[in-house]
Amino acid sequence: MVMRILGLSGSLRRDSYNRRLLTAAARELPATATLDVFHELADIPPYSEDHAVSEAVAALREAVGAADGVLIATPEYNASVPGQLKNALDWVSRPFPGNSLRDKPVAVIGASTGLFGAVWAQAELRKILKTIGAHVGDRKLAVGQANDAFGSDGGLVQPEHRDALARIVEELRGMHVSQICDTFMR
Repeated sequence: MVMRILGLSGSLRRDSYNRRLLTAAARELPATATLDVFHELADIPPYSEDHAVSEAVAALREAVGAADGVLIATPEYNASVPGQLKNALDWVSRPFPGNSLRDKPVAVIGASTGLFGAVWAQAELRKILKTIGAHVGDRKLAVGQANDAFGSDGGLVQPEHRDALARIVEELRGMHVSQICDTFMR
């Protein structure tokens, strides 16, 4: 059985360090997992209950619902989560009781050009995801000084970053397997 992981980058920039981090994560996947990145975050309109669900919102909800787990790579903007990522999560979290992130295994990672690798944004994002009802993994990866963190091959330069990323992917996979077992035990 292949685990399908949805990758979300909180950065809209085409060549962002967080998109690179998702690419690096894909390299750490075992043969029993795939990672597909959702690239249409910029197309999601501002959240409003007065507006109909757009095609981009429907596509995101569908992608989250179809995934066995979600891996979010976020930068840090003004000591918090980028607005477009928060906006997308607001759309995905509705309707609340049955939203597509509820009980979904999620891992949070981040990269920034600063020293701390978006740790505040990651903490905020974990709080948001737990409030939505997602199962958020405990492992963390904060890639600081991201402008020097990636090699010419696209992978992470530091072995400890690669190891941490592999452990995070394995934790996400473990949360998914645990959910399957819990479902069969009911």
